[in-house]
Amino acid sequence: MARVKTGLENFVEAPPAWLSGHRLGLLCNHAAVDRNFGHARELINRQLPGQLKALYAPQHGFFADKQDNMIESDDMIDPVLDIPVYSLYGRTRIPDKTMFEPIDTLIVDLQDAGTRVYTFIYTMSYCLEAAQRFGKKVLVLDRPNPINGSMVEGNCLTAACASFVGRYPIPMRHGLTIGELAGLFNDEYGIGCDLEVIAMQGWNRAMYFTDTGLPWIAPSPNLPTPATAVVYPGQVLWEGTNVSEGRGTTQPFELFGAPYIDIKPILAVLEEGRLPGAVLRPAAFEPTSNKWARTLCQGFQIHITDPYKFKPYITTLKLIQAVRFHHRDRFEWKSGPYEYEFDRNPIDLIIGDKDIRKRLENFDDINDIEASWQSDLNAFIELSRKYHLYT
Repeated sequence: MARVKTGLENFVEAPPAWLSGHRLGLLCNHAAVDRNFGHARELINRQLPGQLKALYAPQHGFFADKQDNMIESDDMIDPVLDIPVYSLYGRTRIPDKTMFEPIDTLIVDLQDAGTRVYTFIYTMSYCLEAAQRFGKKVLVLDRPNPINGSMVEGNCLTAACASFVGRYPIPMRHGLTIGELAGLFNDEYGIGCDLEVIAMQGWNRAMYFTDTGLPWIAPSPNLPTPATAVVYPGQVLWEGTNVSEGRGTTQPFELFGAPYIDIKPILAVLEEGRLPGAVLRPAAFEPTSNKWARTLCQGFQIHITDPYKFKPYITTLKLIQAVRFHHRDRFEWKSGPYEYEFDRNPIDLIIGDKDIRKRLENFDDINDIEASWQSDLNAFIELSRKYHLYT
């Protein structure tokens, strides 16, 4: 197995000389660890004693203890270093001047999920904007894209569907590391802050997280394993429906279902290799919370048999269409609010394009829908290559 060194490990081994005397902030959560499970705040404090002045927490809180969207976390005092922890998913999602007053440089060490709708990357983007506005520098410590950096999939976000789960016209599966995304956001979308990235060593674009030799710490409560991250770019779509995406079970996003689903016709329409790289196994489950809590749901677990053939976004679009076709009387798009958007359909925000939702409603062929976004996707792939830090 490969031995990948994260940006954090490279930083701790040799901090940039220009950081001498800088007051530092750190945007991270509990998953910011090295291969020996040492946390970034302690490692940085040991290497640069007394320079770390503030911590900043993304959605779910510093310890990732908040379960779902629009469940806010409060500011607090870090029990280890006795410094403030500012919540960027509480009274505000945009850092204000007061939050950045204690620091000269913001260090970012977040484990991304490789998916457009994962809010950590937009918290980072708001921090880049705040750093530019308040004259601070940003240093991103890079981490692996857990679902590899070579496969890019899905439609690009349209401006009409922009929200906290999609600020920029990127595809559902973007194929970039968080350090590469920082460069893309900063240069292409007019942020223009003073940005540096400390790259990894030993990572290549074909790697899934399980190839890296690094420990997986769930970056959020419902991404418990690397396998969850692989299905997430598609299975997150169920959040915009009345079908359970498996929240409230031990296998969120791998499991999905509802009390009304009849598994036989769903299997029949999806057999004969229509879901490459995956097997649908019929399953029954009873969520302890969220949709259909304490109610028996019939559905499936997705088992990945070949991650390089598996296309999560297309797979779930096909699944949604099959469930809608056979359960038109029971299937529904979920109503808002969703991530602080009260007037727009959650499914439109997640898909990122109202027309695709309408085409699903019309039962258009999924392959035709996929073909319709290919030119935009190719343009994004070409653009994103400018920001690749790895081969």
